[in-house]
Amino acid sequence: MNQPTGQLYIVSAPSGAGKSSLLNALRGRLADVAVSVSHTTRQPRPGEQDGVHYHFTNVDNFRQQIADNNFLEYAQVFDNFYGTSRLAVDAQLATGQDVILEIDWQGAHQVRERASSVVSIFILPPSVTALRERLQGRGQDSEETIQRRMRDAQSEMSHYPEYDYLVINDDFNTALDDLLSIFHSERLQRARQQQQHQALLDALLA
Repeated sequence: MNQPTGQLYIVSAPSGAGKSSLLNALRGRLADVAVSVSHTTRQPRPGEQDGVHYHFTNVDNFRQQIADNNFLEYAQVFDNFYGTSRLAVDAQLATGQDVILEIDWQGAHQVRERASSVVSIFILPPSVTALRERLQGRGQDSEETIQRRMRDAQSEMSHYPEYDYLVINDDFNTALDDLLSIFHSERLQRARQQQQHQALLDALLA
């Protein structure tokens, strides 16, 4: 039995849609799936580990990797850079793991231009009211910050037509089942099944 190449996924969502919680639960339910660890030039926050939360690097190294075309996508956010290593993702895919990129629509646009095969999923809240309640429920932000996050969320959500799948996170377990269904169906695609079961297919047709 041959080891199939993993599938690259993009998962995007506005802040407050529940993306991180859903992906954490997905990884607990599905084997051979990993979330890519981004590179960044910002300083580690308390409790963050290099190689676990981010690959921490300096600006000169990051700029050199840009020049060497080593990123599937990258962006500058204020004074810091963030990016996804092409080499790291390719290495994970080669082991048969599906790899998830948690990125916004701008990063997704870059990846679609640079990756040969990618499946994209957009997670949406069930309503504007629910999104606001989730942002307020964190209890960490001022009303001004929440208003800004709501504007940013609506801007992000306007790009949903660019994605292959939409998942509405109204009921968490239903949304998780929807995500699992996408991954299961992609793994049953003929090309991937052929990669994995070529010996069987050859024997059946011998």
